[in-house]
Amino acid sequence: MTTEQIPDEIPALSAPPHISDATLRDSAHMAGVEFGPKDAATIARLLVRTGVDLVEVGMVSGPGSKDADLVLVTHEAIGPERSMTLVVVRDRQQVAKALDEAERLGVRHIMYSIPTSEQHAKLKLGSPSPKFLQTLARSAITQAKERGFHVTFSGEDGARTPKERLVPYVTAGFEAGADRFRLAETVAYLSPWQMEKVIADLTAIDGSEIEIHSHNMLGMAVANSLAAVRAGARWISATVGGIGERGGNAPLAELLTSLRVIHGDTRFDLAHLTELSRVALKGAGLGEAFQSGPTTPHAFAYELPGQLSHPEAYETLPAELVGNSRELRVRSRLTTALVKWALDGSGVFVDVDAFTPWLVRRQEFGGAPLLDRDAIRKAAIDFQAA
Repeated sequence: MTTEQIPDEIPALSAPPHISDATLRDSAHMAGVEFGPKDAATIARLLVRTGVDLVEVGMVSGPGSKDADLVLVTHEAIGPERSMTLVVVRDRQQVAKALDEAERLGVRHIMYSIPTSEQHAKLKLGSPSPKFLQTLARSAITQAKERGFHVTFSGEDGARTPKERLVPYVTAGFEAGADRFRLAETVAYLSPWQMEKVIADLTAIDGSEIEIHSHNMLGMAVANSLAAVRAGARWISATVGGIGERGGNAPLAELLTSLRVIHGDTRFDLAHLTELSRVALKGAGLGEAFQSGPTTPHAFAYELPGQLSHPEAYETLPAELVGNSRELRVRSRLTTALVKWALDGSGVFVDVDAFTPWLVRRQEFGGAPLLDRDAIRKAAIDFQAA
């Protein structure tokens, strides 16, 4: 293209997108990453100063949430009206307990995590039935709206969910009173032109408000987010530095600078971006830089036993294809299921129900150093000798 062929006009957006940041939720659940309250408060304040509309923080599945302190300190820093907390959905009783905990923490805006692909629904809900999925979503949304929550509901693994399954589910959610739907590209899967088509199917639903949450394993999270906005999405989810699970998320700095350069969007104060990156990367224990994509040590690292036992449900491509390897990385979020996975095939036999709380206490006393599978196996040997 010659200089004369470069367009003079910047393509303005008909509806500039709102931005939600998931650094204190998605990144905080990246394997081995745990933000402390001080870092969380600083990150939340800087995000609001930058112009981010909503700060997503923590996850609640029932009483005694491990993320309670993170949620509370974020509320104190920026107020609950600027915060959103993820609530896991499995069944009606579990949802009721999770909403009790969310109310206890003063949460006003929840984001339901509901698996929509047949593979994820069967794995996490015990049934791939589209009818069951819709019934579960309706029930959860109704419960939350009756309690006065603002409700965003997700399509976990939504990018791989066929239109004939996804559209009726999203329609059912809005009919039940949901305020927004988030398409989660849990497994990086779509090109920008494919994303535009998927989002267009959703924005065509009466009364819909759509958000995009992309992962960056294929390096297209920002491009896919902009394509989603082009198709009518009103919200984009990002993280500081792009840190997060499965190759990372849409990086906030690249997203906001792209909006400015490509679309002339000057709503955001970009002067805070470098400090945000410094604080978040240091708090995450990632040094001074984070690289997304499939070749990093973090790309195939997990701290949830389901991800380690069923990696095909979470991976765009296997680690071995790019010469990488799958690994466990965890600090304080230890469970008996995770410990069982780590010890499987090791030849070390311990009472896992007794060993797990012992290891949790040792981690707390020692400042929660990073553990991999070998470290857990070595700790089991220490437990036997204690």
